[in-house]
Amino acid sequence: MAKYKPWLVCCFILAGLISAVALVCLCIVSLVGRECASGSFAHAAVAADSLRCSEVGRSMLQQGGSAVDGAIAALLCTSVVNPQSMGIGGGSIVTIRNKKGKVEVYNFRETVPQSFKSNLLNDCKSSFTLATGSQWIGVPGELRGYEAIHKQYGKLPWAKLFEPTIKLAREGIALPVYLGNLLKFSLVKDHVEKSSLCEVLCNKNKTVLSAGDILKFPKLAETMETIAEQGADAFYTGKIGQDLIRDIEAAGGTLKIEDLKSFQVRVEDAWTVPVGDTKMHFPPPPAGGPLLAFLLSLMKDFPSSPKSLDGDQKIQTYHHFIEAAKFTNGQRKSINDPIFNDIKSADHLIDPSFINHIRDMISSNRTHDNSYYYNAKPSRDHVGTTHVSVLDRDGLAVSATSTINHLFGGGIYSPRTGIILNNELSDFCGRADTVRAGKVADVNMDFQNEITESKTKIILKKWGFIVTGERPPSSMIPVILESKSGGLLVIGGSGGSMITSAVALSIVNRLWLGMNLKDAIAAPIVFVDSSNNVNFEPGFNKSVIDGLAALGHKPGSWKYFFNVVNAVEKENGCIVAVSDSRKNGMSAGY
Repeated sequence: MAKYKPWLVCCFILAGLISAVALVCLCIVSLVGRECASGSFAHAAVAADSLRCSEVGRSMLQQGGSAVDGAIAALLCTSVVNPQSMGIGGGSIVTIRNKKGKVEVYNFRETVPQSFKSNLLNDCKSSFTLATGSQWIGVPGELRGYEAIHKQYGKLPWAKLFEPTIKLAREGIALPVYLGNLLKFSLVKDHVEKSSLCEVLCNKNKTVLSAGDILKFPKLAETMETIAEQGADAFYTGKIGQDLIRDIEAAGGTLKIEDLKSFQVRVEDAWTVPVGDTKMHFPPPPAGGPLLAFLLSLMKDFPSSPKSLDGDQKIQTYHHFIEAAKFTNGQRKSINDPIFNDIKSADHLIDPSFINHIRDMISSNRTHDNSYYYNAKPSRDHVGTTHVSVLDRDGLAVSATSTINHLFGGGIYSPRTGIILNNELSDFCGRADTVRAGKVADVNMDFQNEITESKTKIILKKWGFIVTGERPPSSMIPVILESKSGGLLVIGGSGGSMITSAVALSIVNRLWLGMNLKDAIAAPIVFVDSSNNVNFEPGFNKSVIDGLAALGHKPGSWKYFFNVVNAVEKENGCIVAVSDSRKNGMSAGY
């Protein structure tokens, strides 16, 4: 047996201690090395349409609130800072990823009321314009939705979320620059000055507010104060709802208190598809998520790398995108409320065999003049809406898109409540062609309401009806992308039918073309309209425009680039948040 050597044992112990100290030091160095870069955040962030509302959301997170608390507070704030885009008279679609990775969609967009104008779709315009009037008002779902997501994920008291906005609405704010610029457009100026909106958006001389004026919503402050104290029921079953209905009826609308009482939030699992090495979670129909998934799936097998932006390769990259966008336009007819239409009407948009078939139809050296080649149908060219992306320190992710549809909805302001109403029913105007063809002009709406539910669905699909309770089709796409390494990208946009192009290009720029998140969102977009004309945002590369024209793409004359994308990204433990500069947005985090 070897002789026992105490000094050798001491050496082993000393060596072990040195190794342990070295390991601790290595961990410390590693943590220090992973300190988040300037401009990014270590814990949580909010990307809303304005710095003010991003900071309101951040404040909730810093007070121990969840990402849902931050999103609700930021959206409420946006209803005052950007009242043309959203408010409690509208509705939202919210995609939420919980800490365990489960992704759900809360759809609380407006619904068709029990009573609506006979042959409503005859009022649809064939050219772009703002759909004004009380006949377009859908049942608002905003507050019922806030109530539902707060009940499930909220940490702060309900009333706390309203406090900053009540103060803003009551005390007033300097007219936001973006809103002030909008009010200079003759289309918007006339829209406001000739409607009840003038009560809050005009001076005493009945002209729209301008730079230096104070924007106040005193009645809205009172309404929010009551809702903060009494909950959403104050709106849906209480005096606020009754006052709102009285104002809608005075404006010629058809909403009843029974419509408010019967509104329900729809909760369902998100749809998920692979986008390269990333999983994308998105809302199912009637949201526009399947269209985004279809477009990106068409793009993912074309060459896509930072080199795709070099020389002629850049022309080829945008050519492929434009062709994919044209085919995506052709599939818009598939986006309908599945409860009132064929529930599988959009499934083919995520079917690999159908995607491969369409990709094979995309040529690298030409486009097609015949719109039937793409099966294109009219898209909904709207310019309202807002988006908020939030990540909290516990890993909860919220992607929320909210709208009252067109700018200031249908131009109906409720003087008793201070609420601006939506014009959401105009989103059904994609069905107007069948109405104009005379196929439903002689059908009695009372008869329609008496037939069985199954027959209602058949008639709706065949003739282009709308029915009570149906949610309109939408371009809204609040999405969450998840990488294999655990990274998250919470993203969405506003701008009506431009949302699909704007969000898709932001994702392509970020994931495949090597841009950082800020540059990915800021890059000028190309928008393919419902006639398959190609419209370029100001600042788009001239040589690429010329190259695309040489391939046969027809330029459009679209002037209203109100596309806005807001996103929050978490990678390697650090968070980057970007609010689109197109709307003078700025993010906030800590």
